[in-house]
Amino acid sequence: MAVDYTVIVVYLAGMLAMGWWGMRRARSKSEFLVAGRRLGPTMYSGTMAAIVLGGASTIGGVGLGYQYGLSGAWMVFTIGLGLLALSVFFSARIARLKVYTVSEMLDLRYGGRAGVISGLVMWAYTLMLAVTSTIAYATIFDVLFDMNRTVAIILGGSIVVAYSTLGGMWSITLTDMVQFVVKTIGVLLLLLPIAVVKAGGFSEMKAKLPTEYFDPLGIGGETIFTYVLIYTFGMLIGQDIWQRVFTARSDTTARWGGTVAGTYCLAYALAGAVIGTAAKVLYPKLGSPDDAFATIVKDELPMGVRGLVLAAALAAVMSTSSGALIACATVANNDIWSRLRGVVRPDGRAHDEVKGNRAFILVMGLAVIGTAIALNNVVEALTVAYNLLVGGLLVPILGGLLWKRGTAQGALASVAVGGLAVIGLMATYGILANEPVYYGLLASLAVYVAVSLLTKPTDAAVLAAWRERLAGRDPELVSEPVPAHQ
Repeated sequence: MAVDYTVIVVYLAGMLAMGWWGMRRARSKSEFLVAGRRLGPTMYSGTMAAIVLGGASTIGGVGLGYQYGLSGAWMVFTIGLGLLALSVFFSARIARLKVYTVSEMLDLRYGGRAGVISGLVMWAYTLMLAVTSTIAYATIFDVLFDMNRTVAIILGGSIVVAYSTLGGMWSITLTDMVQFVVKTIGVLLLLLPIAVVKAGGFSEMKAKLPTEYFDPLGIGGETIFTYVLIYTFGMLIGQDIWQRVFTARSDTTARWGGTVAGTYCLAYALAGAVIGTAAKVLYPKLGSPDDAFATIVKDELPMGVRGLVLAAALAAVMSTSSGALIACATVANNDIWSRLRGVVRPDGRAHDEVKGNRAFILVMGLAVIGTAIALNNVVEALTVAYNLLVGGLLVPILGGLLWKRGTAQGALASVAVGGLAVIGLMATYGILANEPVYYGLLASLAVYVAVSLLTKPTDAAVLAAWRERLAGRDPELVSEPVPAHQ
């Protein structure tokens, strides 16, 4: 496997080199956190597709195809639908706000009182998302080098932390573009056709597998509905996704670039399911569906191609991991630490914003690596992340964008009740149950509407300023909203 090893080593070295190059461009807070809000359509589309299609979409998507056939595409398909909905209906307005975090948007909309609580929920989501991606390194490096799980997590995690810390969003954008290209070549152009040919073609696959493997709804209606609720709506409100929207050069870039990325996700979803279905023909008795990707790559691909496809899987994991990491650090610094420090130390002393955000990425990266080593179950960690996100923040965010009668009190109550309900219900029904997100979301919605109607409407001046920001007409538009304590 010397050629395969060389491909992987060159790829990893390239990621670090781009981190170093990105460091030269990230000289301000805007450059470091949102790439100066200067990405054009090509880079925006590539990086957006890269961040949403991670290890769960690649390794997990193939695993679902192995288990359910073509209907296994639904998980990644709903991610693509969410990205399309975000791009078509919300991205232009989000980009015009010129903020850095979702919590800053909530402060603008509700009058500056939702930041810390919503920041804590978003921080927990982004942390767990980064952890799940980091755990996936163990699978890939095990196939490559038969490496110990802990060592694999430390190696993969350290590379991501290094280039993210060096150059922030510029480094992540550059590496994501490379990862997007590698992923497209490795999975769509190489692994997909090779897997189908090795399985004997579609006619042979249909002859050897049960008919339900080719039923578009074979995975079950309730499962599809849950995927829509968690992943489609999760795409609308995640800090990791919004932070990429903030990098767009213009409204048009955000809308059409995101639409292209969402369409790409739909194709990627189908490809993963087909690869998994082919793996079922070739290896009908694997111990775990998630072993399908690694097995078909290891046993069926020729030398060199195998290294490129494994680099594609590594690219998928790294793109999501780095995007979640910078989102986690941005929330921790801007929405939690800066606000708490502002309350304790209201002297307003100047500080190096790039240096501070770089330090937070490093600290959060170490926390992610440590948590990933301690945890084993990727699916449970990802479920916890999305349950908290959707149950706690979906209603106040979409409510703020769509319903002018929503109030700060209603938003705060919705975040608290929805988040606590999800946590309590996961403890009662189990982490993987559907009930926590169903009932948590209903509780969040009911409390938001009730408390908003029972409290004084949002101040007219706040709403007027909000509308001006949404329209991009605010003459005083700045990169950062005034913190709540001021």
